[in-house]
Amino acid sequence: MIQKGQKIPSVTIKQVTGEGTADVDPAALFAGKKVVMFSLPGAFTPTCSQKHLPSYVQKLDELKAAGVDLVACLSVNDHWVMKSWAEQNDALGKITMLADGSGAFTKALGIDADLSQYGLGVRAARGVFTIDNGVVTSVDMEAPGKFEVSSAEACLIGLKK
Repeated sequence: MIQKGQKIPSVTIKQVTGEGTADVDPAALFAGKKVVMFSLPGAFTPTCSQKHLPSYVQKLDELKAAGVDLVACLSVNDHWVMKSWAEQNDALGKITMLADGSGAFTKALGIDADLSQYGLGVRAARGVFTIDNGVVTSVDMEAPGKFEVSSAEACLIGLKK
């Protein structure tokens, strides 16, 4: 798994915007910026939809006030699903939605989780990363089935330390 001090890997995935979808390399996207990227198992899943994404939409202004330039959501979902989910959660144009349909970026980060026993296949583990100019400054991954360290509230506490 990627650790503090390591650079974000260069992989092409999809970024969903209000204008459509574009190929993006997160390493290039994050260059020169302070970034909070949270990863989650899937759009439209209960914890992700009821707590995780909404916490970042609600706390976006506080994150920006804490010096964060960009807040990104990473999930192993296709870009159509990510766009619909962002629209339904008032996140489109606010949160940078990263659709890692093949799981290439998730695997490069070392945060892939086999959730086949739940009918989900390989997904991203739930967590949050702070990144400064493409270098990871903190990693907080959740224990399986938990939602304690990767919410926007927990991220804000970490940013203030």
